[in-house]
Amino acid sequence: MKNKLFRRKSLEIINRDRDESASMNKILGVKDLVSLGIAAIVGAGIFSTIGLASFEGGPAISLLFVFVAFACVFTALSYAQFASTIPVSGSAYTYAYVAFGELFAWIIGWALVLEYAVSNIVVSISWSQYFVTMLEGFGIHIPAWLSMAPQYALEANQKVLEQGAASLNVADKLGLEAFQTAPRIGDVPIIFDLPSGVIITLITWLVYIGIKESRKASNIMVMVKIGVILAIIVGGAFFVNPENWVPFAPNGLQGVLGSVAAVFFAFIGFDSISTTAEECKNPQRDLPRAMIITLLICTVLYVAITLVLTGMVNYTELNVKDPLAFVFKYIGVDYLAGIISVTSVIAITSALLVYQLAQPGIWMTMSRDGLLWKKFATIHPKYKTPSFATIVTGFVVAIPSMFFKMDFFVDLTSVGTFFAFILVCAGVLYMDYSGLSKQSKFRVPYINGKYLIGIGFLLAWMVIWRFNWDAVTAWHDLDALYILEHKSLIIIFWLVWIILAYMGYRYNFSLLPVIGILINLYLMTELGTSNWLIFLIWLGIGLLVYFFYGYKHSKLNNPTA
Repeated sequence: MKNKLFRRKSLEIINRDRDESASMNKILGVKDLVSLGIAAIVGAGIFSTIGLASFEGGPAISLLFVFVAFACVFTALSYAQFASTIPVSGSAYTYAYVAFGELFAWIIGWALVLEYAVSNIVVSISWSQYFVTMLEGFGIHIPAWLSMAPQYALEANQKVLEQGAASLNVADKLGLEAFQTAPRIGDVPIIFDLPSGVIITLITWLVYIGIKESRKASNIMVMVKIGVILAIIVGGAFFVNPENWVPFAPNGLQGVLGSVAAVFFAFIGFDSISTTAEECKNPQRDLPRAMIITLLICTVLYVAITLVLTGMVNYTELNVKDPLAFVFKYIGVDYLAGIISVTSVIAITSALLVYQLAQPGIWMTMSRDGLLWKKFATIHPKYKTPSFATIVTGFVVAIPSMFFKMDFFVDLTSVGTFFAFILVCAGVLYMDYSGLSKQSKFRVPYINGKYLIGIGFLLAWMVIWRFNWDAVTAWHDLDALYILEHKSLIIIFWLVWIILAYMGYRYNFSLLPVIGILINLYLMTELGTSNWLIFLIWLGIGLLVYFFYGYKHSKLNNPTA
């Protein structure tokens, strides 16, 4: 059984399965891929979470964007090497199948389902908020009970009963309005987020009818929002007050790192480019280029716009969901604020489109391998898209987006993504060790980490001893249960570094993928333990599906099937 669980898929089998399957339209070039990448990255993150991140970390949050982008570059290089070696849909799932075997591939595939589906749920809820606000600017009012998750309304009603009307903030008052005005079935109020469900339905239809139509829509939306973002940067620069940048890091390093989830969410999406491999004209050449170009462009935009926002308005004022429009309202330029509100809807729509394109590609590839029902691999005879997988994706995203709060999903997205990123970086180390890298048309630049990984470990502890030793001595006052619940991830981080230092010395590991593993793992330690618990429950459900269906129907375990 052990051999079957960790049986790897060869490149020959992958290419054969791709050739035997119904072909998809190969129309994407570098410009299209970069456009899709920018559409995914420059979406809800820059239009919403950037404000919350700036509120927590101050102007120094711009440095966190650089740091997170730095982590993503190492991951992008690893993705690019895999994409140039294995030019098929499936992203990290397929890469793990080659490097680590079937069980790890399933785990990654299941994590990617969480990443793309949950990301789109979050983005669609954010889109709904912007859309409702935009319509109100035109005098069109959507009832409160048709534009929010029911829990918001129930919590607002409970709050007014317990604490009185004076305790309600603006959001609570809207929730109370929804509770009081909603139609009822018996005593149960009917409350749901209709715009969120509608936009997911429309995006699913667009993805269903073809990549060509999706490409055109994405390219147009990206051009619009990049133009407006550049206008914000250039126009906002004239209103920057350098005094707002002092202090640069008002809440210290902890305040900056506390925004890791929000900042990382803004970068999630560049890996979704790899799921379009079978629709690329030249995936082995174009995918690596597109990933790196996308990251560079988006990092420059993020850093510039963060400095402009925190320069125009003091960071303490940025705890809002629409920061780009807010800063112009704050300085009295209302017409620009209105334009930005409309553009935000366009920007977030393009992000929805890319995530909704990525999810069916993962399911299609897992189905080809026999790990999911064969229906998921169905290619539409006319549109040449994974039709059944696309429809299921629509239901999986649309229904939760109408009935659940955004808070429930945000950090879960980052957990699944970090997990996938780490295994992709580790997969490159395996490719080097096994000789698969010789077949790669693009390779992560090789720097021998034989000694450097261990030296880096020692230097890190020297820095801690010199500048932050009090944080280490504070562990003496913590009980074992608290350490297990809140500090176990940081312990795992240092243990992994020790293991990598030993293995790097023994096998001459390439330094850059190791840096990618360590940075992603460190960023994971900044996420809440409760999110990890939910993620582990999700993986447990996935393992049940695998052992009850995937293990039995796997093509590697049933070569004649």
